[in-house]
Amino acid sequence: MKNPSLLRYTAVALCLTASSQAYADVSGTVTLVSDYLFNGVTQTDEKPALQGSLDWSNKYGVYAGVWGSNVDFNDGTDMEVDYYVGYAGNISSATWYDVGFVYYSYLGDDDSSDINYSEIYFQLGYQDTSVKVWYADDYAGTDAKHYVIALMHTLPIRDNLSIDFQIDRSKSLNDDKFTWEGNDDSYFHWKAIGQYSWNDVNFGLGVEGTDLDTYGETRVIATVSYTFNF
Repeated sequence: MKNPSLLRYTAVALCLTASSQAYADVSGTVTLVSDYLFNGVTQTDEKPALQGSLDWSNKYGVYAGVWGSNVDFNDGTDMEVDYYVGYAGNISSATWYDVGFVYYSYLGDDDSSDINYSEIYFQLGYQDTSVKVWYADDYAGTDAKHYVIALMHTLPIRDNLSIDFQIDRSKSLNDDKFTWEGNDDSYFHWKAIGQYSWNDVNFGLGVEGTDLDTYGETRVIATVSYTFNF
């Protein structure tokens, strides 16, 4: 389940930095990651993932896109495709916001679509620090209401080097319909990822963990991605 943060979308950055001369930007990104984690929980059975996105944004702050990745839930589901649309803008020179909608879809087996669901999100930021909330009314097809709240900070080291920090809490509002590991209606997830960019290539290396006993062990994550413009 792709999380629209972190970056969950390069389109947000495009909206906030697009040239006033350009009406719209279209870009694509290809990413190889050592393990696809969703809020600290592996979506690929601890195996690598190849991911790609196509993003559109205009100078008014509107953006939309599609993102895909291989997954492995050990039930025949082998592909995730997410569709998203949103609006990002500035309140002041240092304060910004992002609001949007994302639809998560799954492929590979006749029953894979049973876990499809939609989510809304809102992010409020000041300079390099932000708070973001995601809310789903039917989380992963379980009919459970669910939210994630995250505190994020990017520490710039130099122009092409930074460290992304995040801590978040996932919470099921209907523990009779959905819990983690049988009886946990919530858990905490954290990560610290170093990001280095060279031309249009970005390298990431860091560590993620959760307070879940089984599904979210602490692990090292490595990524490499290439972004291109049309």
